[in-house]
Amino acid sequence: MTYQVLFTIFGATGDLASRKLYPSLFRLYKKGELAENFAVIGTARREWTHDYYREVVLQSIAELITSDHEAAIFASHFYYQSHDVGDAAHYETLRRLGETLAKQYQTQGNQMFFLAMAPHFFGTIAEHLKSEKILTGAGFERIVIEKPFGESLETATKLNDSLTRVFSEDQIFRIDHYLGKEMIQSVSAVRFANQMFESLWNNRHIDNVQITFAEALGVEDRGGYYDTAGALKDMIQNHVLQVLSLIAMEEPEVFDEAHIVAQKVKALKAIKTYTLDEARENFVRGQYAASSFNHKEFAGYKEEPLVAADSRTETFAAGKFEIDNARWAGVPFYVRSGKRLTEKGTRINIVFKPGGSSLFEQNLETANILTIYIQPTEGFSLTMNGKKLGQGFEIEPVVLMYRHDSAYLGNSPEAYEKLFLDALKGDGTNFSHWEEAKRAWELIDVIRAAWDEDASPIPQYAVGTMGPRAAHELLARDGHFWRWTPDVWYRERGLL
Repeated sequence: MTYQVLFTIFGATGDLASRKLYPSLFRLYKKGELAENFAVIGTARREWTHDYYREVVLQSIAELITSDHEAAIFASHFYYQSHDVGDAAHYETLRRLGETLAKQYQTQGNQMFFLAMAPHFFGTIAEHLKSEKILTGAGFERIVIEKPFGESLETATKLNDSLTRVFSEDQIFRIDHYLGKEMIQSVSAVRFANQMFESLWNNRHIDNVQITFAEALGVEDRGGYYDTAGALKDMIQNHVLQVLSLIAMEEPEVFDEAHIVAQKVKALKAIKTYTLDEARENFVRGQYAASSFNHKEFAGYKEEPLVAADSRTETFAAGKFEIDNARWAGVPFYVRSGKRLTEKGTRINIVFKPGGSSLFEQNLETANILTIYIQPTEGFSLTMNGKKLGQGFEIEPVVLMYRHDSAYLGNSPEAYEKLFLDALKGDGTNFSHWEEAKRAWELIDVIRAAWDEDASPIPQYAVGTMGPRAAHELLARDGHFWRWTPDVWYRERGLL
């Protein structure tokens, strides 16, 4: 289907727009989802011309261009308007440009607003879109916003209230780009399309679940933002809890947005809300310290640009969630996320309970593990017990693995492209809904409050490790251990 729509991008001169938004729109254009009847208005404070803006767009899609003529036609649909989001007069100018383009490109009154800006501008922009009559109701009108969606339940509620005064919930698309990734969307397929897994997807057969979002990079040039957020808010509150809800939810009656979201919310509400003492017991944090890794020297977090020298912001967070329902009672969900870890990777480990058999000389201590790889490669593996080659009947682990190769990944839709297309369709399945965000903040606020009351030093961890010792002790108390340990390879070779 080819869509007729006018896009307005607030924050059009920013890094997100050039790295993600313009390439995603170009991919949709190359595939025919966008053709003649679309236009893009880019707005920001800088004084750019239409021509300069189009050059920026062309630079951002340079690696995707196979035809200069095609790229030039695509870029011709882009228009720039210098804009102050707090000045009503600027919205008048924006409205007139929008009306002209809507008529020129015959967009049928369909509008999509992408807010690639700081969240405190969201309410102001939404209210001006209404008061200056940019919203007409002539076609579909949707607003797409980036995280962070608030800094606590209180701030998130105020932010949501400011948006819902103008837009209904089904018009608001809160982006969590991880939900656009292929294997995140495949989690439900792995579960519900394979009876061999769904029949085992419960506390009778699953020992524990481990979710890891690891980053090898430090805060880079995001020190100013990151020092006000930290790993708990930046990753656990949104990405990690979204993935957890997909793993834990019950099978929806119908595989559509309303039923999927209802089951995700139900799963999130079943997670135990900790007391402050329980939060301190079940969640740990850390900061990466100056250290050497793989023959390179790395600065510590407090030495990074724009980070306070006495910062108590965590660059690593790990913890255990408990789900109080019949399916998951007694199964710990361990989560961790951090910067300057051994390598970049996002994966889920479903650890099944070990079995034993009198048929063999030894008990089968090796657990069956279903691993879902989300990035940088995508796919899954299953660790099973098999016979060791040679005489006798000794058992050893066997890994069945499937990961998408580079050729497949090169042709697969990028996360933002998928999410753009979903928003055009009006399908919010792979976006975060208010009830999900609200429940996530209820869980995270308690942990944040517990840490804020704790004046003890923040545990440090060396660059290249998988976090502080406390993260390993957390699992050891339950008789478990982290299954993904890429740092072992470096330790064995004296590189860590």
